[in-house]
Amino acid sequence: MSKTIEIVEVGPRDGLQNEKKFLPTSVKIEFIQRLVDSGVRRLEVASFVHPKQVPAMADAEAVMKALPRLTGVRYIGLALNERGFRRALDAGCDEINFVMVASAGFGLRNQNATPMQTADLFDRIAILAHDEKVPVSVTISVAFGDPFDGEVATSTLETLVTRAVHAGAAEIALGDTIGVADPWTVAAVINRLRAKVPDIALRMHFHNTRNTALANIYTSLENNIKIIDASCGGIGGCPFAPAATGNVATEDVLYMLHRAGFETGIDLDKMIATSNWLSGKLGKELPALLPKAGMFPS
Repeated sequence: MSKTIEIVEVGPRDGLQNEKKFLPTSVKIEFIQRLVDSGVRRLEVASFVHPKQVPAMADAEAVMKALPRLTGVRYIGLALNERGFRRALDAGCDEINFVMVASAGFGLRNQNATPMQTADLFDRIAILAHDEKVPVSVTISVAFGDPFDGEVATSTLETLVTRAVHAGAAEIALGDTIGVADPWTVAAVINRLRAKVPDIALRMHFHNTRNTALANIYTSLENNIKIIDASCGGIGGCPFAPAATGNVATEDVLYMLHRAGFETGIDLDKMIATSNWLSGKLGKELPALLPKAGMFPS
């Protein structure tokens, strides 16, 4: 196993998009700055979708405009279609994350497209990022299960990953959007995809809906995954997936990794402080457990 793990912080985008309380742009900027100050170097900061679909992300351009540009810090914008992709480019995102979908039930509700239609769209628009020399990654949503259609065939993931790589994706994220994955399935999927597309950079995105996220991350590390998504405080979820609760909490992930001797470059005490600050701004207790239990040894 690699002793260095990259954490991609998704709280400002995937975390806030499903919160009932909308945070002002200025508070979002402070949230991002606190995360960067804690050592995070790669962050999803905005989703370039129609504001009627995801009202919490209506200020995507304003967020990007206000963020200070710092050496080594990469701000990621998420896009579901060509219009969103172009908006993310125009806003100056350091990286664009395009969403493919692994099942039609969720895909038609989330972005009005089937799996193969999302792959066809990426074929057409990936060239836009390449022309601008902006790295583009692909997240495959509901990769481990669809809330409407049920199980997802690994063969579908193989097809989508192959097409994404051929179109120029630098990295593939497997999204457990509704939190149904288990460690054994995660290991099997990783190994199947690596056999199909050797040397692909894989990133894992787990939701903790059924309390399996940390176990799934452990299995991912055992299978040589080096990039993990997490959300400060454990906030988040998908507006289009019933009962899809928050992402795995960044501070809980960091505690597990740091205890095992992994290096992340992130100050855990500062991340806990940011989680507590965010709890105050959202006016509620957050799902993360570490801020409640405290560090050990204290």
